[in-house]
Amino acid sequence: MLDTTDLKILQLLQKNARYTIKEIAAQLNLSTTPIFDRMKRLEKEGVIDRYVALVNPAKVGKTLFVFVHISLKEHARPEVEKFVEQVIGFKEVLECYHVAGDADFVLKVALANVEAYHEFVLDKLSVVNNIGKVESRFCLSVRKYSTEIPLEIE
Repeated sequence: MLDTTDLKILQLLQKNARYTIKEIAAQLNLSTTPIFDRMKRLEKEGVIDRYVALVNPAKVGKTLFVFVHISLKEHARPEVEKFVEQVIGFKEVLECYHVAGDADFVLKVALANVEAYHEFVLDKLSVVNNIGKVESRFCLSVRKYSTEIPLEIE
């Protein structure tokens, strides 16, 4: 069970994963030892999955984001798992969601431009056997981007 201090640590790390234990301790008015112990426990329990750097997509030439809605032909578990295994292996796929509604899956794909998306569809998606229908939604602008999970701190 996470307590208020755990949640505050997580909140700080989501804002800046480069905070040192000393900086976190200072912000929470605690000594470094309990902060270190709590962070190690949160890591061991899988609450903290990993630490990452958020890269500005435009600075690395990824200016096109596409949300790809995919409907499958076959819905048996082995076919679904095979589909997932294939698409999550594509480096262009940032996120893969199994969803309810008109589509079975939504992929978030990052590419340099429309030509790169065209190649992605022809060279990669088209060889996945279980795809019945593909609909593409191109991102025109990003109005909110966050990786922070909202935490309820009492």
